[in-house]
Amino acid sequence: MKLNFTDFDIKITREAHGSVKVYDRLPGKTVALTPEEYVRQHFVNYLITVKGYHQSLMANEVSLRLNGTARRCDTIVYTRELRPLVVIEYKAPDIVISQKTFDQIARYNSVIRAPWLIVSNGISHYCCRFLPESAEYRFMPTIPAWDELL
Repeated sequence: MKLNFTDFDIKITREAHGSVKVYDRLPGKTVALTPEEYVRQHFVNYLITVKGYHQSLMANEVSLRLNGTARRCDTIVYTRELRPLVVIEYKAPDIVISQKTFDQIARYNSVIRAPWLIVSNGISHYCCRFLPESAEYRFMPTIPAWDELL
């Protein structure tokens, strides 16, 4: 599947019992390869190699509690002081990013309180900045580089 990123050497393996895994560089282990995971691996690589994000300040599958229910945020990027800076939600390439997707990430951010939100299905990428003084989101024309986030 062709995504809207520069190609990179994604490490995919097939297990003896037939399952397909991909190496996830953030936790440093293999995980099941799903279409959403394929997008995540490409997007994380893009943030690190093109946009200058620090791998050591990123985490995948971060647990949170939302209205008493356990949820998982796809990726969080942290400041050097380990405060949430960016919340990222991924969808499979065949899933159209809709208002429902933004509602989901906004709900997560009501707990996380990061100033930046990004949504991607690997083909379309959207980024917005949360403005707490007006409680509104301002969409950006591109994904900011690391030094533009602070």
